[in-house]
Amino acid sequence: MGQIKMETTIDLSENAMYVVRDGQITKVSAKPFGSDEVVWKDGKVVDVVRTQRQRLNGQEVI
Repeated sequence: MGQIKMETTIDLSENAMYVVRDGQITKVSAKPFGSDEVVWKDGKVVDVVRTQRQRLNGQEVI
């Protein structure tokens, strides 16, 4: 039995990451600072771990 081909359209002018898993697309939006880690299990993305950096600029409290 063959695979069903599905297509979608994304906006290439927008900064983002897209994850496709089992035919469903998830957009991971850009953020001002930080990093995103993609966690794979058995060839599929299972998690996106997001961290945020806070720059020190002399503030008393973060």
